[in-house]
Amino acid sequence: MLLRWMIVIAACFWPDAAKASSFYDNPEQDPLQSQDTAEDLHNKWDFEWGFSGISTFAHLKHVKCLSNRDVPFDIGIIGVPFDTAVSYRPGARFGPRAIRAASARQTSFRGFNPRRGLNPYSSPLTILDCGDIPTTPFDNALALHQMSTAYHELSTRAPALSHPSYPKPKLLSLGGDHSIALAALRALRKAYGEPIAVVHFDAHLDTWHPRKYPSAWASAQSDFNHGSMFWLASQEGLIQNGSSAHAGLRTRLSGDGWDDFEDDDRQGFLRIAADEIDDFGTAGVVERILERVGVERPVYLSFDIDVLDPGLCPGTGTPEPGGWTSREVIRILRGLEALNVVGADVVEVAPAYDGAGEQTALVAAQVVYEMLTSMVARSLREMGGEVMGKMDDPGRKRDEL
Repeated sequence: MLLRWMIVIAACFWPDAAKASSFYDNPEQDPLQSQDTAEDLHNKWDFEWGFSGISTFAHLKHVKCLSNRDVPFDIGIIGVPFDTAVSYRPGARFGPRAIRAASARQTSFRGFNPRRGLNPYSSPLTILDCGDIPTTPFDNALALHQMSTAYHELSTRAPALSHPSYPKPKLLSLGGDHSIALAALRALRKAYGEPIAVVHFDAHLDTWHPRKYPSAWASAQSDFNHGSMFWLASQEGLIQNGSSAHAGLRTRLSGDGWDDFEDDDRQGFLRIAADEIDDFGTAGVVERILERVGVERPVYLSFDIDVLDPGLCPGTGTPEPGGWTSREVIRILRGLEALNVVGADVVEVAPAYDGAGEQTALVAAQVVYEMLTSMVARSLREMGGEVMGKMDDPGRKRDEL
């Protein structure tokens, strides 16, 4: 009865209601509808919300770069779903998928980074999601061979941008466990013709001698693990001894003494413990890394998500209490923009142990975004382009950096 009276009242005050168009109209019956051009179709449909579309990192164009040499890129996001070299909890093989999903709110139309004054996704550099390296889960020796071959294949490509200051494309890897860094360093050593400096964010040293894992069943294949890949890289001459740094350490050591630190010293790493941030702040961490590494030599930036406290980022395989916050690591990464980063990774994200809010993967996606911003900013500066802006009001005093 009430509905009937409402219709009568509407007809009295809005006699043309029946003739008026509404959002319920069928567009197929619209006489004004015309044939769309290719540009019209692009404007209408070539758009994705954060929650729509196929899951690539930041909605970037997906190309299987390993099997497609015809599409050049300047920075490639490459997934490495490998986790059979871990010493504790597995699951990082699902890290690339989780990080991509967590990056969904990063888009080219809302990717401007106000701290740097640029949008890495709409810069002159071509950034692609290059898919994954299809590593076997059954044979670690074969998996290492596959990864080493894949990195070498991609590092020998010509970049999309033709400029003398940008001779090679760069890869940013989504792990996977941390052992993937050995394969990446092998390719970079060949590509640049010299050992690579490593800036390593981690709770652990990852320079352990493989025999520090006690076993009566030692084998050459077991030497390749996520705690010894930098030791192996040093033995292969891939790392610049004396020009590398760890940041965020809080690991327990082997045995009853300082042997692990002595091994680490021989491999030429500077050690910055997690709790030292309380003494000299994020600015002090940045200063010590830059002083050690410099801004000219090629750098591999390796980021283990367990550098963060597990209370904030529980989704990882070897959690250690007492870690840094996401704000602190982002602040440090921003301060390291001057580094000559030629390759990078974000590893050890194991979503099975993450919270319902996917907080670990979200932090990992933000870390990738910060790395991309800095890599693009330095490249533009080297090419003579103007990099806009500062972190915010230049007259405002910053608390640290």
